Amino acid sequence: VLQKGLKENFADAQVAVVDCPDLTQEPFNFPAKGICGKPRIADVGGVPYLIPMVQKEKVYDLNTVAKDIELPGAFILGAGAVSSRVLGINAEFIPIVKTKSEKKPAVNGSYVAQINPADKGCLLEKYSSKYTDCEFGLLANLYASEGQPGKVIEVKANGRTGELNFVSCLRQTLEKHYGEKPVGMGGTFVIQKGKAKIHIMPPEFSACPLNTDEDVNNWLKFFEMKAPLICQPVIVSRDPGFDLRVEHTHCFSHHGEGGHYHQDTSPDSVQYLGYFQPAELLFRIDRPQETHLVGRD
Repeated sequence: VLQKGLKENFADAQVAVVDCPDLTQEPFNFPAKGICGKPRIADVGGVPYLIPMVQKEKVYDLNTVAKDIELPGAFILGAGAVSSRVLGINAEFIPIVKTKSEKKPAVNGSYVAQINPADKGCLLEKYSSKYTDCEFGLLANLYASEGQPGKVIEVKANGRTGELNFVSCLRQTLEKHYGEKPVGMGGTFVIQKGKAKIHIMPPEFSACPLNTDEDVNNWLKFFEMKAPLICQPVIVSRDPGFDLRVEHTHCFSHHGEGGHYHQDTSPDSVQYLGYFQPAELLFRIDRPQETHLVGRD
């Protein structure tokens, strides 16, 4: 299904079931070997807690989320916002955490991408270099598993010929094939060659309401960042009525760049290599009572 869909949007695409590579190795350096074992997705909070006006009191903890999704000790990957209570500012959160279990403390391999106060560029930092908690704020889309080795879906796609980004192509392919049956998956992929359009939220929350997508895009800071970028996608083919964000991807690198992935900007030369696992369960945590569809791109 995925290979067929990708070939409509990329010059070359190969999809296979393979053994998950050891994700503790380069370029990932994750605190778990794999993305297998009781795979599940959690959609926590939501964009309505950020816009039109921020609700700073919305703070969560990945260790608590792991218990909420009935998988204490889970290895969690995904995309979210930092806890402004901890950092004192707003920023992009790239969660990569082996949550705490009865026997072991949490191992936080997460990154934070913020606007550098010095030059207004990207400042990417390891979360654990400054903080000891597992907090985040406002919203997150998370893929969780036992972090075990096992069989995964390997996706290779080179040379983008269509309009869709890599993640949207995967999601829309699933939606087209499975229709009303929601299919979710998560994991990691690397933009091995090329460049990508990435945004980072400003350190200050907007003082005036952000009511349209145009308002949001004028508020966000956009960059072109270079490969290799290691990305953490969470995808649900369609929303079965839980007010989900159906796709959300954050990325980090080892050269100081990272943030929220939109699209590659070098379609001819781009190369993607990803490892995905379909999720068995979906959890919706702290769903906003008042909602809208602004700012979900």
